[in-house]
Amino acid sequence: MKRTKIKELLITPKLGSDVLVKGWVRTKRGNRNIAFIAVNDGSTINNIQVVADTALFDENLMKDISTGSCIAVKGRLVESQGQGQHVEINASEIELYGKSDAETYPLQKKGHSMEFLRENAHLRFRTNTFGAVFRIRHAMAFAIHNYFNEKGFFYLHTPIITGSDCEGAGEMFHVTTMDLKNIPRNNDGTVDFKTDFYGKETNLTVSGQLEGELGALALGEIYTFGPTFRAENSNTPRHLSEFWMIEPEMAFYDLDDNMDLAEDFVKYLIRYALQNCREDLEFLNNMIDKALLERLNFVLGNDFVRMTYTEAVEILKASSEKWEYPVGWGRDLQAEHERYLVEKHFKRPVILTDYPKEIKAFYMKQNDDGKTVRAMDVLFPGIGEIIGGSQREENYDKLITRIREMKMPEKDLWWYLDTRRFGTAPHSGFGLGFERLILFVTGMSNIRDVIPFPRTPKNAEF
Repeated sequence: MKRTKIKELLITPKLGSDVLVKGWVRTKRGNRNIAFIAVNDGSTINNIQVVADTALFDENLMKDISTGSCIAVKGRLVESQGQGQHVEINASEIELYGKSDAETYPLQKKGHSMEFLRENAHLRFRTNTFGAVFRIRHAMAFAIHNYFNEKGFFYLHTPIITGSDCEGAGEMFHVTTMDLKNIPRNNDGTVDFKTDFYGKETNLTVSGQLEGELGALALGEIYTFGPTFRAENSNTPRHLSEFWMIEPEMAFYDLDDNMDLAEDFVKYLIRYALQNCREDLEFLNNMIDKALLERLNFVLGNDFVRMTYTEAVEILKASSEKWEYPVGWGRDLQAEHERYLVEKHFKRPVILTDYPKEIKAFYMKQNDDGKTVRAMDVLFPGIGEIIGGSQREENYDKLITRIREMKMPEKDLWWYLDTRRFGTAPHSGFGLGFERLILFVTGMSNIRDVIPFPRTPKNAEF
């Protein structure tokens, strides 16, 4: 008999049919004569109840079935007489695939703290909360590809190992095969990378943007979706050292086009989640964040506020808030400033534009005032910055001047500069942090709880 997923059984139940389900025991209760076993196979947040007449089964088998066990059950699907479920399975055969010692199994019937579940991250997939989170994460990944495919974008695979630093921040993980106990040196004491695997200094990528621009300036509209890495020693609920980024790059888009796409994109993803992840979202709304569904629908129903960085600074300076970090033109906005704008002042998402060029990356298009660039940040409640982007500088002379002002290695960016020398074109793009999106959509409060295997300072389990 072919296995049927529990989700399918519950959506289209065929009462009176014989079925085979396989999954993990969430709970087991009953008495000497009858056992009620709640089984979950991960396809849905809902369990299916298995009713077993103990007289039909080996006594030792029934004793060995406990929370965490993995079993296969054959039986008849019938209407349930109990509360909480419409159908149940009257078991005729039960096979025990894997025992689970009830005394030592970490996931007991009681509730567990998020910190406890992070310490047992290898098993947290089996909880209702993390099952819901990772099903939603899958749905969002699928929706991202669906959205861009419908828009005619091309999915571009940019390299994970790279010789460029998109952000110019230098906080990168180095890639080498050299013997760390005997690193070859040049006469001036610097590392001789010519002997390394790639013959040059290489790192794990912080962004696929620069390579993505190469694709956009030929294919028109592309997007990347893959892992990125930052060697920042940050232990906050908002930072990871390995995370996923979605980075579209579009030829012939100006900053307004860029903002339009960003707003449409995130609204599409939220709408997709509400339409396709309803049960998981309702569970998270009840158990994690009781304002989750209201907030998601509110974002869908309202236009994002659009304003300049300069206007935002004036609002922040005029407020009566006590800031941990002082506000001033030319300073980068901190999370407390971003969240004030979206949660207290406007009470909806905000897109800030036209930042001082001194606090933004070299590739952003300069405005005519010579002080600001055509950058944009999308700010969300509870998150702060969720998207960062800009119109890119297409003018070769302005770009090379900015690279030199920032004392960046011009020789390492020859390929990037070539796109401005040969058929340059206006273009724009942005990056959306996937985990920050999942934080918002699920209502979870810590970014380590929306990625299967979090990578943070001093933590690289599994």
